[in-house]
Amino acid sequence: MPSCYPVSRIRETERQALAAGRQLMPLAGAAAARFVAARIAPGTPVLALAGPGNNGGDALVAATVLRAMGHDVRVLLPAGPQKLPPDAARAYDGWVAAGGGTLSALEPGFVPGLVIDGLFGIGLNRPLGADWQALVDTVNRWGAPVLALDVPSGVDADTGVALGRPIQARWTLSFIARARGLELPGSGAGAIGERHLDTLDVVMPSEADDV
Repeated sequence: MPSCYPVSRIRETERQALAAGRQLMPLAGAAAARFVAARIAPGTPVLALAGPGNNGGDALVAATVLRAMGHDVRVLLPAGPQKLPPDAARAYDGWVAAGGGTLSALEPGFVPGLVIDGLFGIGLNRPLGADWQALVDTVNRWGAPVLALDVPSGVDADTGVALGRPIQARWTLSFIARARGLELPGSGAGAIGERHLDTLDVVMPSEADDV
């Protein structure tokens, strides 16, 4: 089993990689796109859920790469682009420059063949707000396969506790390292699905805080 780390350790390693000039969001988004492309047939509609932080940026990059591959991709950006952090804002600009548009709400009657969950990732530490919970509930009712980026939205990445009713992922793709909450027997454990890891060629410190 890969070593698992507290969110603070992952964030510090990420910060150091960024300070050294690594462009992590393009790598993470491309990794997610490859993961999806290997699991869908041509023409399968994909919905990328892009939240208000860098997890949303990863989803936007994935959508851009999938679009370039010829896939049918739509992006839901419920909070809009105005307050995206800098890297995620650049990912949004890249999506728009590639000809992509964004939705602020789900289209009636539309059910995708696969969903990319880039709503919150490891940053969520409080219960889902009412609007976010309603969105997650709708996705769960669809029953479409979900790829969660880093951690399913609605699961605390440090404790594995459900913060409301989490999105039900078929796969969870962690970047750099696996958050320890993915391996703890918390109330969100049933939402995680298959666990996958792409280190993005970033090396975590050797003194691992294993579960």
